[in-house]
Amino acid sequence: MRRRRGSGPGPQRPALSSCCCGNGTTLHRHTGTDAPGEAALVTGMDAPRFFTPAEVAAHNTAADLWVSFLGKVCDLTPLMSRYQGDALLLPIMECAGQDISCWFDPETKDVLKYVDPLTNCLRYYTPRGRFVHTPPAGPRSDWASDIGQPWWRDQRYEVGLLSAKTRWIRVINTLTSQEQRLQVCSEETLTEILQRYLRYNSHACSYTWKHAGACLDMSKTLSENNVPDDDHELEHLRLDRDLFTPAILLHFNDDLTEG
Repeated sequence: MRRRRGSGPGPQRPALSSCCCGNGTTLHRHTGTDAPGEAALVTGMDAPRFFTPAEVAAHNTAADLWVSFLGKVCDLTPLMSRYQGDALLLPIMECAGQDISCWFDPETKDVLKYVDPLTNCLRYYTPRGRFVHTPPAGPRSDWASDIGQPWWRDQRYEVGLLSAKTRWIRVINTLTSQEQRLQVCSEETLTEILQRYLRYNSHACSYTWKHAGACLDMSKTLSENNVPDDDHELEHLRLDRDLFTPAILLHFNDDLTEG
C-alpha cells in the first residue's frame, strides 16, 4: 500500500538495484530513499507494510502525525495541514502516535454512536470532544455537510497495517560477531525483516540467513521458518524474555552487493 500525501502527483520512484541472498532469492533495493541511510526493499508493490506500535508512536507531532485504528495505520499529516488552526483537530492531536480503535465500531468501521437522551437522535459518540468530519449535535450554518469521505474511511491516508503481534530477534553477523536486536512484526517475511536490518548492514544481502543450522526461506515469516515465539510461555513462567530472544545467524557469502 502506497503512502499518499495530498492530491498532487507523487515523487518519482527511485532507481532500483538488485541483490541476491544466499538462498537464491533476488531482492530489489532503492538506490535513493526518503530517509538518508535507509534502503527500502521492493517485495511487491501491492503488499501492505506492517508497522510496530513503536513506529507509529514516533509520528506524534502536528507536522508528522500518525494514528492507528482497527488494524490500520494512517498518516493524518495532510489532514492537519488542511485544517490547520481548527479546534476540531485537538482530539486528534492529543492522540498523536496512539491507537484510537476505541473511537470506532469494529463492525461498521464507523465512529461509535449513541442515542442522545435529550433529542432521541443518533449521534456520534466523541467523549474527548468533537473532531474533524463529525457533525455537530444540532443544525449549524457554519458546518458543511458535504464533506465527501470522512478521514477514517479515506484510503488515501492509509500507509499500512498495525502488527497484531511484535517480537524481538537477535541478528548476529558471524563474520564480525556484531549483534543487533530488532523488534519486528510477526506478519513480516524474512525479506521485510532484512529491510529493517539494512540500516545496520548495507551488505545484508550478501549473507545467508540461518536459524538452528537451517537456511531460512526469505519469502516466509519467522514462524513459518520454525523460529519459535515463546513470549506468552515466558510471560506465564515469569521469565525474562530478553534472555531467550531467538538468534538469526548471518553467514557471509563470496560476493559483495553494491552499498
